[in-house]
Amino acid sequence: MKRIFTTILLSVTLLSAEAQIEKLAGPRVGVTMITPGSLASIIRGDVSFFSDEVRQEWTGSTGKYGAAISQYGWQWESRFADGGNVTGIVEWIALVGGMEKGFFLPSVSSMVGLRTDKGIEFAVGPNVSLGGIAMVFGAGYNFKLGKLNVPVNIAYVPSMNKTYHHEAEYDHTHMWDDEGNSLEPVLESPAYSVTHPTGARISVMVGFNIGK
Repeated sequence: MKRIFTTILLSVTLLSAEAQIEKLAGPRVGVTMITPGSLASIIRGDVSFFSDEVRQEWTGSTGKYGAAISQYGWQWESRFADGGNVTGIVEWIALVGGMEKGFFLPSVSSMVGLRTDKGIEFAVGPNVSLGGIAMVFGAGYNFKLGKLNVPVNIAYVPSMNKTYHHEAEYDHTHMWDDEGNSLEPVLESPAYSVTHPTGARISVMVGFNIGK
């Protein structure tokens, strides 16, 4: 009987502890601010998305101003190492940004961190987007409005220096001389490389779900 009572008491304790820390999976909307760099220049329209201009030296306003885009997506999560007042979390966040500007900019983040029974959380992990692979650092707080959870998170992806390689360009106009002999193409522009920052990304995301 004592063993049964102990088992029941332990089960209730674990269930109560889990109930203290909300599961915050659900939709996410927000905005991402981008510091000056190649991504901001593409979003501003200073450089075409697949243009060679982004690989060349910047002129005019290219690379000098930041940008902002909306974000829309979903967060999934699972738990590990539940300690009652603190639990480990693994989050997967899939977002699509820039739709209001006519862009489709997908990104996926996988973050591992901790969430407390007060609704405070910290997490870090890899981020994959059209700009490449980077690390994302996040922090958040869950505002509890009755049964409604309103998690607010701030995520930071640091800027990286990306090197663009430009291949040599040749003039193939004159391939034969007057006597019909084959000519070597004329070098118009030698191969070169330039390095530009991608620009840091700071995102503020808001979600909601109904708690138990």
